Amino acid sequence: MNNKKIIVIAEAGVNHNGDIAIARKLVDVAAAAGVDYIKFQTFKANLLVSPSAKMASYQQKAMGQNKTQYEMLSELELSNEMHYVLSDYCKQKKIGFLSTGFDIDSVKFLLSLDLDFLKIPSGEITNIPYLRYIGKQKNKIIISTGMASFGEIEIALNTLESMGAKRKNITVLHCTTEYPAPMQDVNLRVMEVIGDAFGVNVGYSDHTIGIEVSIAAAALGATIIEKHFTLDKSMDGPDHQASIEPSDLINMVASIRNIEKAMGDGVKRISAIEQANKIATRKSIVAKKRIKKGEILSEENISIKRPGDGISPLFIDLILGKKALKDYMENEKIILMEDGNA
Repeated sequence: MNNKKIIVIAEAGVNHNGDIAIARKLVDVAAAAGVDYIKFQTFKANLLVSPSAKMASYQQKAMGQNKTQYEMLSELELSNEMHYVLSDYCKQKKIGFLSTGFDIDSVKFLLSLDLDFLKIPSGEITNIPYLRYIGKQKNKIIISTGMASFGEIEIALNTLESMGAKRKNITVLHCTTEYPAPMQDVNLRVMEVIGDAFGVNVGYSDHTIGIEVSIAAAALGATIIEKHFTLDKSMDGPDHQASIEPSDLINMVASIRNIEKAMGDGVKRISAIEQANKIATRKSIVAKKRIKKGEILSEENISIKRPGDGISPLFIDLILGKKALKDYMENEKIILMEDGNA
């Protein structure tokens, strides 16, 4: 059972459109929403994709088909200087800074920024040299599993461990790689299965429209939730349409924090507020009508009514058949004497 605070990552990704001013506004929004981290993406287009590679279908829908992946990504790179600016700005705003490195050179650069986590994106889960490099580092690791089979997840985890990574420091995010991800393809219970199968912390990288699946993931035991967000879904760019806007980010974080409180520790106990309500809502054994001293107490002359400040109906069998040792008015609470009489 997960009783720790859920880490919420606001995935800015490339929704800055290559503009540092937009990126800073994204930091402002994430900090105001109360997330733990904002995450960007670190890559060099020439190391990530060949010049002739076509855009993914969701990217074509969002942007048209007049660009290659290389051309699109070239416009979305964050320079090293932009990383420094954003990292410093996050410190000012008291929010954690993260970025996903899509190649070894990018990861090397991110290591110089002293990040709390290294994030492995879904597309790199089969990139063995990349995994080996990350496995050598001392950082905690987050790995997304979109498009991956269980066998590929196992190979990735074994590769990371073979280079020194500890499984306890790896969080595996269930993910459906489509933007937006259709609800029928989410299969959220796989998150739990991954945790049981591999003995790892689990979380959810949410590409669905809306916030309800992230909230459900929190209830199912996610330790990390990652969600794409944007300043405005109508902005130009590949990921804006599948991202949530600031108001939804605020609502999502608030809902996740409420779920944390509501899940508790699994120990059944009577809360303080319940104790205060017990007398008003539970019942006591009372006289159904006037009872004279010496009468036998029976279902004909006793009843069960609120409030619950008398003898509980749990003990009805101790009352039935006893002689009344005093006169009772209608609705008067029955008293059980020390000798067992009433």
